[in-house]
Amino acid sequence: MDRNSPDLTVKEQCALLGLARSTYYYKETGETALNLDLMKRIDELHTSCPFLGRRKLAVMLSTPENQVNPKRVGRLMKLMGIETLYPKPKLSIPGDNQRIWPYLLRGVAIEKPDQVWSSDITYIRLRQGFLYLTAIMDWHSRYVLSWEISNTLDAAFCVSALQSALARGKPEVFNSDQGAQYTSEKFTSVLLARKIRISMDGRGRAYDNIFIERLWRSLKYEEVYLSDYGNVTEAVDGIRRWFMFYNHERPHQSLGYRTPWDIYVKERKEPVGAERKAS
Repeated sequence: MDRNSPDLTVKEQCALLGLARSTYYYKETGETALNLDLMKRIDELHTSCPFLGRRKLAVMLSTPENQVNPKRVGRLMKLMGIETLYPKPKLSIPGDNQRIWPYLLRGVAIEKPDQVWSSDITYIRLRQGFLYLTAIMDWHSRYVLSWEISNTLDAAFCVSALQSALARGKPEVFNSDQGAQYTSEKFTSVLLARKIRISMDGRGRAYDNIFIERLWRSLKYEEVYLSDYGNVTEAVDGIRRWFMFYNHERPHQSLGYRTPWDIYVKERKEPVGAERKAS
């Protein structure tokens, strides 16, 4: 990217590359090499065993030469935006003016595209740092409608992904976790303005948003862990290629070995607009 380009603004260049504008100003994290290595290993363990808490993770990460403190694991998990997936006795308290919406999908049959969309955020490692990725998925077809990458956990990149997805259609219900990005007025106001019903997972319940959890698992095992992204551009390019493969070429057993795109297009009532970030 060229900061001094006379033809394109930073915003326009980021849009062409599929980047959130905040990633243009990305700087390598200030975490130590040891902490970055621990974060990579925490991500791998959490992806394979999301029920492991910080104490068990600390035991698994420790060696005779280096004992890892559970408090350190907890701090890094918070920085990575991940938490152990099991029911907890006390729900987190939302921030000011942030409402927690009830989970609406228990026992509901998902029978058509655009009936339910869902979103989540995951950690993406770089060689010398890390990023955050959000995606929006149609539950019925497993089709990834849009995605965004950012170097911060503010709500802006989630709102951007939502707006890109809504340019193509509208769900009856939108499901997410109870993260501050999704409970923020910036995010929920977009949904309410379009009369979309809001559903939120129970805190720590892994199976309330199971489809997108499986998406992250596939992305990491099939792309992220096989790559060694040196910078933001490499990460965006690799993830873009994988999402194209996932949407258009990768057959799903649960879909009768059809692709998400095939299901979404053929069973959707309205024509699908041009692909955006998902392409």
